[in-house]
Amino acid sequence: MTQTSDTVTWLTQEAYDQLKAELDHLTGPARVEIAKKIEQAREEGDLKENAGYHAAKEEQGKMEARVRQLNQLLENAKVAEAPADDGVVEPGMVVTIAFDGDEDDTMTFLLASREFATSDIETYSPQSPLGSGVNGKKVGDDAEYQLPNGSTARVKVLEAKPYQAA
Repeated sequence: MTQTSDTVTWLTQEAYDQLKAELDHLTGPARVEIAKKIEQAREEGDLKENAGYHAAKEEQGKMEARVRQLNQLLENAKVAEAPADDGVVEPGMVVTIAFDGDEDDTMTFLLASREFATSDIETYSPQSPLGSGVNGKKVGDDAEYQLPNGSTARVKVLEAKPYQAA
């Protein structure tokens, strides 16, 4: 399960189904609800002074932006099984690294699309500098990636395990 394109997002079937359900809700019941809110606010009169109308239109804009984002994400999704527990870093893995080989200075994160960021673990996308630096590496391998200031950081992959949702 290697990254073949920057536009491909690797998803488990469960993750794909969750995003599809969100999209179906936003393009169905949520659209009807926001249209009703806009219509009710419109009936209140002068639209220039109507805070309810402007709030509903703003909410509609945010919702439609999310619909576009979900459509693009699902169009470019590759649904696959969770990665094998083989010690190779790839999307869907929880990775522990040591900075500059210092086994006491470590960080653990999920290598996945930002869509799957959870509150229980930090998430880095495979396209991020750190993500692309460790993607494809094996436990014990050293990796390098470029920092925003242009310098290079070195890390060692200590562990790579498939992510298990809590």
